Amino acid sequence: MPARSAAVAVATLLIVIANLLSPGSAHASPAVQYTNPLAAQRADPHIFRHTDGYYYFTATVPEYDRIVLRRATTIQGLAGAPETVIWRKHATGEMGAHIWAPEIHFINGKWYVYFAAGRADDVWRIRMYVLESSAANPLTGSWTERGRITTPWDTFSLDATTFVANGVRFLLWAQQEPGIATNSNLYIARMGASPWTIIGATTRLTVPTLAWETRGYKVAEGPSVLQRNGRLFLTYSASATDANYCLGLLTASATADPLQASSWTKSQGPVFASSATTGQYGPGHNSFTTSEDGQSDILVYHDRNYRDISGDPLNDPNRRTRVQKVYWRADGTPDFGIPVPDGATPARLMSYDTPGQALRHRDYRVRLEANVAPLADSQFRLVTGLSGAGTVSLESTNFPGHHLRHRNFEAWLERRDGTALFDADASFVRRAGLAGAGTVSLESVNFPGYFVRHRAGSAWVEQNDGSSAFKGSASFVLE
Repeated sequence: MPARSAAVAVATLLIVIANLLSPGSAHASPAVQYTNPLAAQRADPHIFRHTDGYYYFTATVPEYDRIVLRRATTIQGLAGAPETVIWRKHATGEMGAHIWAPEIHFINGKWYVYFAAGRADDVWRIRMYVLESSAANPLTGSWTERGRITTPWDTFSLDATTFVANGVRFLLWAQQEPGIATNSNLYIARMGASPWTIIGATTRLTVPTLAWETRGYKVAEGPSVLQRNGRLFLTYSASATDANYCLGLLTASATADPLQASSWTKSQGPVFASSATTGQYGPGHNSFTTSEDGQSDILVYHDRNYRDISGDPLNDPNRRTRVQKVYWRADGTPDFGIPVPDGATPARLMSYDTPGQALRHRDYRVRLEANVAPLADSQFRLVTGLSGAGTVSLESTNFPGHHLRHRNFEAWLERRDGTALFDADASFVRRAGLAGAGTVSLESVNFPGYFVRHRAGSAWVEQNDGSSAFKGSASFVLE
């Protein structure tokens, strides 16, 4: 290699290394800003981001009689987007009742909708069916019924989904297998030449046997796959569709054979469940999409904002579609946290000068730590300031009504007490970060020139002394 080329190569490498080691470089994806719920009375939600710049959204309607579809260029835009009925149930025979859990996918240049349906004369004879459209816009195009997905058993089956791993497309679904005393288990098979056929062996991936999978009913259903960090993460829903409903997780190496049950490891507890503190119950039947900037994975799911249901949960129409950011642990596994409160989604304040560490509350003192568990201890909603317009306050995700405030210049998480002093102590002016682009700093309302900063592992509100050390410690990246 010529000397000049070698010098350029070395210089380039040094720049890359410097960037990797610079403050703030270890921060994960930027914060997302959505408002929950996204859609009322829409269960089993599926959002598909297409290459045409649109998000496509479909879900179960409480009447169980039709398939609806809407699209928007943003996730939040789906909330107000017009909804189109693309298909209605049959008056007689197959596909005549219980139209459940539609999913929309784009495969080999065409649109496909997977859904479950019963018969008009036997509403619990639930099977899986497929619609196809070759239109560029699936809301305005015509749809062709491609019939039932045939599996090894002619039994209760639902929640078909599909994913590609190592160039191979697979079908996942839930089904009741003869000889196993459960409502449904999870299965996988390789997809055939058409997206409504499977070929080769069918593998049973998991059977609901654990306590959290068998409350009310023995259920494993609603599978969805997220591929990251060299692994396949398969979420599924378990237990009855009331407040017991929750998500479990199967994990496999991306290089393993998904058709081998031994490739998958099951979580021993639910990874996403009801939260009385945030008022969210029965979260489940999820899908995944990505944020508008492509940098965040988004969990899409339904829940209710009350625990107690009168009668059969399937007759309660108030499951709502919700979204929130998926966070990633240092070991590369997903952390779904808890269902966040209704309203604006929260963010984390990641330290600029100590990458990988976040502001969190523990024993009500606000600290700076890495690998925060539980995740919600480090999630805050940036709401209109308690002191009024032009200010912001940081409300805890898992302690709603509690805000970050300064007391004796220490940062604490405390419940709002209605006093003017508390409101002032818990209000800040959001400034461009003292450390520069991509960061934010929070200046005290009642102590101008004082900022939230970390020092000695804890958070304080202290006066800016103009030093680079202060600026770095008083600057945060919203994640």
